[in-house]
Amino acid sequence: MEGIARSQKEIKEICSKFFIYGDFMVAVPFGNGNINDTYQVTYDQGGARLHYILQHINGRVFKNPIHVMNNVDRVTQHLIQKIRGRHSETRYRTLRLLRSFTDKPYVQDDDGNFWRAYIFVENARSYDVLENESQAYNIARAFGLFQNDLVDLPGERLHETIPDFHNTPKRMEALEQAVKADAYGRVKTALREIDFAMKRKEEAGILLKLNESGDIPERITHNDTKANNILIDDLTGEGVCVIDLDTVMPGLALYDFGDMMRSGTNPAEEDEVDLRKVYMDFSMFEAMLRGFWSSGSSFLTPAEKEYLPFSGRLITLEIGIRFLTDYLNGDVYFKTKRPTHNIERSRNQFKLVESMEQQMDKMTALLSQL
Repeated sequence: MEGIARSQKEIKEICSKFFIYGDFMVAVPFGNGNINDTYQVTYDQGGARLHYILQHINGRVFKNPIHVMNNVDRVTQHLIQKIRGRHSETRYRTLRLLRSFTDKPYVQDDDGNFWRAYIFVENARSYDVLENESQAYNIARAFGLFQNDLVDLPGERLHETIPDFHNTPKRMEALEQAVKADAYGRVKTALREIDFAMKRKEEAGILLKLNESGDIPERITHNDTKANNILIDDLTGEGVCVIDLDTVMPGLALYDFGDMMRSGTNPAEEDEVDLRKVYMDFSMFEAMLRGFWSSGSSFLTPAEKEYLPFSGRLITLEIGIRFLTDYLNGDVYFKTKRPTHNIERSRNQFKLVESMEQQMDKMTALLSQL
């Protein structure tokens, strides 16, 4: 049942398992995520039309959906308290889970699939490609604040929803295995991309070694800090809500900043095939660095601060490797629209890595000013 469009009747039945008042009206596909199936659901509540987000959790990607939802539930409850203590304005928000009639933050359908529902965040939206430095600053500031708020999350360690998610050496090993197996005969079409990745194999483990030495501590991180995972307030332009919390788990702060760099400094979309349009816009990097610094510098260690520019290069390389590996394995992880979609994504990411490499001295000089 993964990725299959549901009828209105099926969605209405799933929604009926949550505490949602009023009459179901319609559900329409929402967003352009690569993993989960998402719908915007409209209810009539006494003449007022209210919206909710209904999402099917992809069981192929998230092997233990209950662990995913336990993490999301704990994190959002903690963030609600943080936001209430800091702001009286309602524009600062976090995702609000709806409960099932058995008081769980999820339900299962008759086929055993897991679903969750959120209150729709009104008057804010996400951007796949950032439009200006102000947006870059506000998104980075919001992600830094998100990490800062979770430093004191009480209780046991969060579940690892996808073990070794940002373990770049293991991503490299997976690529090597895919090349060796060549199960779909695609290696011959990706020789240049494979060579690009292998030439950078030695730098894959730098951050993990710093974590092992204690210079970079484990933190609670988002792990998927694409620009479109922050909702920007339509009126103020501020980053007001972090979304897509499936991969919130133990990780490194640099993973989050690195993925922001990857997605927020490239003026082209990540599957743009005209590579002349793909590069790291330094002005966007500067805005992101200053935004993240404004909300995150108080808790970052000296080593975390030092490796902020490098983190973008590493995570962009890692994502490119993941796209390339999925291409060689027959496109089993990321949603694709055409047979060459994943290798096009990998070429895009590797071109961005090159641009970052060329600007490392400039990034390091800016960091020293802070």
